[in-house]
Amino acid sequence: MKKLKYSIRKISPFLKPYRKPFIAAILFIVIAAIFTTIAPRIEGLITTSLAKDVMNIVKGTNGTFVNFNYILRVLIRLAFIYVFGALSTYLASLLLANAIQNTMKDLRNAVQGKIRKLPISYFDKNSYGNVLSRITNDIDTISNALQQSFSQVINTILALTLASVMMFTINVKLALLVILIVPISYLISKFIVSKSQNLFNKQQNVLGKLNGKVQEIYTGFNEIKLYGKQEDAIKDFENINDELFNTGFKAQFISSIMSPLVSLVTYLAIAVIGIIGSIYVISGIMTVGNLQALMRYIWQINQPISEVTQLSSAIQSAFAAIERVFEILDEKEEIPDKVDFIKLENPRGNVTFEHVKFGYNKDEVLIEDLNAEIKSGQMVAIVGPTGAGKTTLVNLLMRFYDIQGGSIKIDEVDTRDMKREDLRSIFGMVLQDTWLYNGTIHDNIEYGRFGASNEEIIEAAKIANVHHFIKTLPDGYDMFLNEEASNISQGEKQLLTIARAIISNPAILILDEATSSVDTRLEILLQKAMRNIMKGRTSFVIAHRLSTIRNADLILVIDQGNIIEQGTHNELMKRSGFYEKLYNSQFGSQAAN
Repeated sequence: MKKLKYSIRKISPFLKPYRKPFIAAILFIVIAAIFTTIAPRIEGLITTSLAKDVMNIVKGTNGTFVNFNYILRVLIRLAFIYVFGALSTYLASLLLANAIQNTMKDLRNAVQGKIRKLPISYFDKNSYGNVLSRITNDIDTISNALQQSFSQVINTILALTLASVMMFTINVKLALLVILIVPISYLISKFIVSKSQNLFNKQQNVLGKLNGKVQEIYTGFNEIKLYGKQEDAIKDFENINDELFNTGFKAQFISSIMSPLVSLVTYLAIAVIGIIGSIYVISGIMTVGNLQALMRYIWQINQPISEVTQLSSAIQSAFAAIERVFEILDEKEEIPDKVDFIKLENPRGNVTFEHVKFGYNKDEVLIEDLNAEIKSGQMVAIVGPTGAGKTTLVNLLMRFYDIQGGSIKIDEVDTRDMKREDLRSIFGMVLQDTWLYNGTIHDNIEYGRFGASNEEIIEAAKIANVHHFIKTLPDGYDMFLNEEASNISQGEKQLLTIARAIISNPAILILDEATSSVDTRLEILLQKAMRNIMKGRTSFVIAHRLSTIRNADLILVIDQGNIIEQGTHNELMKRSGFYEKLYNSQFGSQAAN
């Protein structure tokens, strides 16, 4: 019951905009239920008339023929009821399908909109496959359950109400016996649901885990093949798949017991009512037509209850899915932008870090007291050992994470006083992990600035030293990249992302291991081009290659989240400090070569 209340409370705001078609559908379901309830009584009239006429013929009293005119009139009424009942059911299904699919569309949009507002830390804790499973599998589970069970639940309520009323008009004692089916069925259902619901919750969670594993395997497919870990990957997948099988089997098996047990209760009731009703008919207490109608009403009560119990697995899966979907929707969002935000119209690129304090967890501070001042147009290299906080520094700069103390300023404006969208539009970024989408090379470069002319795109490609390569392709700039952009090399993908950053014409450029996939010859050409485009722009470079470090205007040496040294390459080497040791240990062999 708690799950039901929770699910109704959560999903009702999404159903509300479509309340009119839902109400109309319910009205048609009510009409169909009324017609269905009236039909057995009319059928009972036919049976009673036939039985009476046959008995009269057999006895030779009060008639020698069957009153077919009466029966025909009743059959016409019955046909009218069945036709309009079927039409009402059809219209109800049509309206429900439209309303439910619109509701699911809004729910997907809400989840997608929520994802855009979630902090990066959420995705650090949840695999992409698991998040994707909530958007696809879980919402589909809710959709299927609503589509199948919404009308059935209403039908069950109406059938119980209307059939009970009709049975009481036939025989009160027998009706009371039949009504016992309902509480007994409820107790059976409640007991089984209490045993199976946790299993359905676990099933949905394991399904998300399975999707996460699939996403992980296919993302690292080449590395798995390279290191011969296919068997390990298959074993990991099989273990999760076995867990899903075992959980799903237990959940479905326990849930499936509900329907036969409820049917057993109904069969016992039919047997009892059949015996007692036959005695009543023989005794003249009730007619054979009324007994037939009463038996039909028992089935009319049993059928919707049985259908709902058969759908119990889908309903319970939907409860679990709703909980998982609304876990995302209830997640704490990023700190909202200020209403009276400041927008830099012509950013120059001056960056200041003042006593910055930050930790991914409040109890574990990574950056204690970071201070630095970067002037417009400077090329800044960020170096340090693994885990020192180099990439973290860049993430803080673009407000992917919010600092816990101090301030980060661009042109003397605190980044927290700016809209995130405006702040990030100042930056151009090239990551070690390239991202290109399924489209032409032209479109992928234009992604940096929509509406860029062909001449600007070609110029950006030339600066990135990728124009010559593009011209050698069969379709040139119109060549389609496949979904993973695997029809070009990693280095070529990196150059395209650099061209994309160039076309955006940012005030501040960030290169995070941007040249790691480019060969030495191409890197020399690239560095010359990058020096040209960096003029007038502040540039942050996270790289370990000697050429990048030596040419930087300013080198920030980071260790344990703090800037411990800063200066040019020559200045830092003369100090014989941390940077010199880092240089000799990491780059000495490169210099020798």
